[in-house]
Amino acid sequence: MNLCSYLKAFLGVHLTRLRTALSEQDRGASAVELAVITAVILAIAFALLAIIKTFVTNESNNITTNNNGG
Repeated sequence: MNLCSYLKAFLGVHLTRLRTALSEQDRGASAVELAVITAVILAIAFALLAIIKTFVTNESNNITTNNNGG
């Protein structure tokens, strides 16, 4: 199972629990669920940031300049 499928399933389960908690007016559980979902989204965002930063750094190191005095 790849990471994308796992995260989709994980978030789907928590979203279902959140909807159930909201329909039953269980406010404590919904706050925990929102915190978990927020943490997962933040982790994905930071991972993407690290990947993009690494890519940009590697590509910028490959740039050559023409300094022939002109």
